[in-house]
Amino acid sequence: MDKQLRYLSALRYFEAAARLKSYSAAAKELNVTQAAVSQQLRGLEDNLGCKLFFRNGREMQLTDKGHQLLAPITEGFEKIIVGLNRIQTEPLEGVLTVTVPPSFASLWLMPRLWRFTLENPTITIRIHSDIKRVAILHSDIDLAIRQGKITESDIAGSIRCEHLYQEEVYPLCSAELARSIQFDSPEKLKRCWLIHGVNSKEIVWSKWFEKAGVKFDNGALRWMEVPTFDMALNAVIAGHGVCLGTESLSKALIDQGLLVKPFDIGLTPGMQFSLLYDGASSRLPRIEAFRNWLFRELEQSQYR
Repeated sequence: MDKQLRYLSALRYFEAAARLKSYSAAAKELNVTQAAVSQQLRGLEDNLGCKLFFRNGREMQLTDKGHQLLAPITEGFEKIIVGLNRIQTEPLEGVLTVTVPPSFASLWLMPRLWRFTLENPTITIRIHSDIKRVAILHSDIDLAIRQGKITESDIAGSIRCEHLYQEEVYPLCSAELARSIQFDSPEKLKRCWLIHGVNSKEIVWSKWFEKAGVKFDNGALRWMEVPTFDMALNAVIAGHGVCLGTESLSKALIDQGLLVKPFDIGLTPGMQFSLLYDGASSRLPRIEAFRNWLFRELEQSQYR
């Protein structure tokens, strides 16, 4: 066996620290102390005779030698994982962990999930609902529904990405607010509290106003920022302003008369959702069962 493989344990620490740009984040992922990560990487640098990291503010950045080492190490670990998964394929029965944006989970997925359970009673669904994107290859996540653009880091290695759907975004408000203001012109929206997602960079009021041909001054408008769309809808239903949203996530509330769409002016490309999973996962039978059910639900909902 090549003597270089004696560094294999330390290289796990190196890969995690390089990917996360943090010794403390690497320690958390590897379930060890930060001191252990520092010790392992210091020993690796001493044995290799070169520096692999340098501190840049709060981040640990790779040196030129570190960059040269990272690519083959990442590829090698991915091949090891693929090989292990191939000989450890799990049966259909068991746990499936899905990460979903909070708003999609509460407004679209959870009201329908009972149908998946009815079809697949031997699969236990574990839902993680978080704004933060989790790397599938380096976590216990089996499948992810993602909102927004997909980056290269999202689809590294054996990760598969499938487009779910994309739809326009419209202003939404309570029926009571619509009656009181009598929206006969998009200009009147400037009289309302405008609610928008603090993490949203693409779905913003400035773009919708431009689409509607409305001149505006950000400083003269009244704003409220919220972290999730479902939180914005709760505020809107209570009469606290207007938010931008999609029909797929708010249709039930519109059908109940709790929300109205005062203007049929849609912002494109609007909101998009994608499905990501590890094509080499040992839980692929479970993943495919959920994936097939999800696409059927979307087709029945006419969002594909």
